[in-house]
Amino acid sequence: MFKNLRRALVLACALHPLLPVVAQAPPQAQLLVGFVYVTPIGQAGWTYQHEQGRLALARALGARVRTTVVEGVPESADAERVMRDLAGQGHRLIFATSFGYLEPALRVARDFPDVKFEHAGGYKTAPNLNTYNARFYEGRWLAGYIAGKTSAAGIAGYVAGFPVPEVVQGINAFALGMRAANPRAQVRVLWLDTWFDPPREREAALALVNAGADVLANHSGSPAVPQAAEEKGVKVFGYQSDMSRFAPNAQLAAVTADWGGYYARVAQAVLDGRWKPQPAWGGMKDGMVQLVALHPSLPKPLVGDVEAKRRAIVAGSLVPFSGRLVDNQGRVRLERGALDDAAIASMDWFVEGVAGSLPAR
Repeated sequence: MFKNLRRALVLACALHPLLPVVAQAPPQAQLLVGFVYVTPIGQAGWTYQHEQGRLALARALGARVRTTVVEGVPESADAERVMRDLAGQGHRLIFATSFGYLEPALRVARDFPDVKFEHAGGYKTAPNLNTYNARFYEGRWLAGYIAGKTSAAGIAGYVAGFPVPEVVQGINAFALGMRAANPRAQVRVLWLDTWFDPPREREAALALVNAGADVLANHSGSPAVPQAAEEKGVKVFGYQSDMSRFAPNAQLAAVTADWGGYYARVAQAVLDGRWKPQPAWGGMKDGMVQLVALHPSLPKPLVGDVEAKRRAIVAGSLVPFSGRLVDNQGRVRLERGALDDAAIASMDWFVEGVAGSLPAR
């Protein structure tokens, strides 16, 4: 989850696809790896998926690594304090998994040049700080396509955290996918100005349902939106995790992230002495983003259609931000071709079909 600063994310487009105390110094060959989480781990969501990535890293590298987790760390001075503690305790690799951790991570990195830092979603690097992210918008396009095929009202509600480019990308891709199936479809957005606040997430979801949405999506940190969808009898698309345990009837599919392979590769590179700051932006082709848990009630022809489109995204023949793109003010943003990574990474406008505006930041 990432916070504020949509301006300079264009710099992230050098992208390539892809507190416990340590009692004594570990053996030379063992790598201490720290993970800093913005919310509690919980049972699903953003932090939960990063935790699954950490567990996969530990399984992959075994005794060569020892990992430490600090959860529920605010995007504040606390983040810098936690990272300093981890670095001071001998952690040679630290994953900072929330956008608001970028500036604190940069400050700590300057003071600990021998420690490698990996920041989720950032747009600045340093000699010992790298950034990484996932192309969630690819999965969002597919989810929107299913929504367009299944929504009787043609209206989707989208509960969104902060108006940063990654969130805007997801909203736009969902709307484009939905309108590929139903050209009259509309996506209505409610902003939270927070990543994790279950009561507010629920309140926003209910407000969107009351305004006519019969399908919901979200970019927030708890299962509150799927739970509200289940309660109200509307459909929903899970984000980050498969939310079917919270919405067994409501969830049609989930857009999930798999960080484990990336975390293992980074840790191995540090162990081998070949780590370098090379920003990563993985997608469906890399297995970092997936569309999972398609509901058994979905018609088989639609499931086959979605699978064909998924394969097309992996192959590069279906590009979500391509063709003629018009914003929701009627301005043509792209006449033909496809947006490049720089334009996607700095996205600060809504496509046609999205009702709402981006709040000033």
